[in-house]
Amino acid sequence: MPTFSLRGLTLTLPDAALRGGLERAFTTGRYEHQEADAILAHLRPGDRFMDLGAGIGFLCALAAQVVGASAVTGVEAVPETLALARGTLAANGAQDVRLVHGAVTGGRDGEVDFGQRPAFWASALQGAEGWPANAKVIRVPALRLEALLAAHCPTVLCCDIEGAELDVLAAPLTGIRVVVVELHPGIYGAGGEARVRQNLVAQGFQPEPLGTKGATVVYRRASGSTGPE
Repeated sequence: MPTFSLRGLTLTLPDAALRGGLERAFTTGRYEHQEADAILAHLRPGDRFMDLGAGIGFLCALAAQVVGASAVTGVEAVPETLALARGTLAANGAQDVRLVHGAVTGGRDGEVDFGQRPAFWASALQGAEGWPANAKVIRVPALRLEALLAAHCPTVLCCDIEGAELDVLAAPLTGIRVVVVELHPGIYGAGGEARVRQNLVAQGFQPEPLGTKGATVVYRRASGSTGPE
């Protein structure tokens, strides 16, 4: 299996996972580079980090270098991708990171249909236009964000869930001081993007220029906010 080095981390993936230009993203250092820059700009010792849509565990392993593996939680819906994340964490001495299997939701419990795609990073809940032709629909646990926050108490939240942030980030972000989110206006349009931003502002967050670039945006809870703490 090909092995890559990225930001001092070792990443090993099967050939079948290298879809959609992923190999080039690894070799050029551009894989999740905007999210990584934002996380490293704001994460500090004593924080607790949670990654929604943890993928192969890269950002979790990176965060573990700052706050320690026991202070990191990753949430991932696809079992095969979760196995890759476990491998990444073990290879980088971060096996104590907590990995949770399921698709994060704003308010749904039980199970939910999830579209597993050949390019693992494009897997997602069903969008407004239905399932993509190459999606394999699987049943996975539905995880309410409020319950995840209560169980793991993160202070920094990273969210790359292919459009589901429109509903998920409307939930109370109790205890969170910084949110790093990849927006997907191609899925929900400019109006949906505005809703994501408005939901964060309504909870006492403000746009943070440091770490914001392109579709990756950072929001920091305003000092003295009356939002949920």
